[in-house]
Amino acid sequence: MARPLQADAVTTLLRDALEDPDTAWSMGSFGAIAEFMRDPDEGVVALRDSRLGMATRRGAVALTPTSQLRPVAYETAVASGWNHAVALCLPLDACAMSGRKVVTELGPDTEAARAEDRNGILFDLGLGLLAIDACVRASDPEVVACLRDGVGKPLFEFGNPIGARLVAMSPHRVFLSRIGRVEVYAAIPPTGGTSPEGPHTHVLPKLLRAGRTHAATTPIPEGFVPCGALHPAHPYKDALGQRIPFDRSRHDAFQVLLTTWGDPDLLAIKRAAEAGADDPGDGQLRSRFVQAARRVAAVQSRYLRGEAFVEDEAAAEDDDEDRGHA
Repeated sequence: MARPLQADAVTTLLRDALEDPDTAWSMGSFGAIAEFMRDPDEGVVALRDSRLGMATRRGAVALTPTSQLRPVAYETAVASGWNHAVALCLPLDACAMSGRKVVTELGPDTEAARAEDRNGILFDLGLGLLAIDACVRASDPEVVACLRDGVGKPLFEFGNPIGARLVAMSPHRVFLSRIGRVEVYAAIPPTGGTSPEGPHTHVLPKLLRAGRTHAATTPIPEGFVPCGALHPAHPYKDALGQRIPFDRSRHDAFQVLLTTWGDPDLLAIKRAAEAGADDPGDGQLRSRFVQAARRVAAVQSRYLRGEAFVEDEAAAEDDDEDRGHA
């Protein structure tokens, strides 16, 4: 499994990723996630406390890494290629948040990334997630009143006034975990609408009902739970998921992360596949993750050889299951 390294190495990983505008961040669980990203020329405000992170006019990320935080770099095979990320994991016995199952008023958000938001009232949406408290924050008296009318009820219960008005109100979304928070200020798109460029959230009841902490395709070490992730620039797609010419430097940069923070057993299998050699180890290593490692090795080798891909529109839509919104 992924090797635990010293705390200063973890901090360096996080600081380097925060300095890179092409790296996105997420905080969430399977079916509910908040994502933060920024443009290279976008104005950034440093946090005025000891947390790692930043705020922009569209959102914020604030991290409080603990000594138990374990980054896990991984790649997953998808229909037309692969996805990659570095999951930010805690041990199962150290990751739990409140687990509330009804809307709950929490009071002023004194830990807000921006000082001007700290008088806003925070409400837990009561999604009952293990490692995440999915919240909203509001300062407008009418919005606060509506949110208070839903307190004590499940968010998706018939008659809860929040559900019918949430999109129109578009309060700030604030997703909390034991390793920090992501805040999203952009408006919530209407049903069938497109997520805005930049920070946004997804809450998908169908996936929430599965009760998973992460997608089944994500190779998280046993006994650990992903609370968030960092998403380095991808070699063949931009921040919006659109295809771009293959960027070898992006590929090489993630391979360094994979070597440092990935599962060494899966990495050995991938390297063997790249070399055309037999798998190392024994039959106990065979799993869906092993098959994915082989598939990723095969498709990456084609990109590295410069082979052209002819794909229909359906195949070009990569599965975003790793982030819990597919």
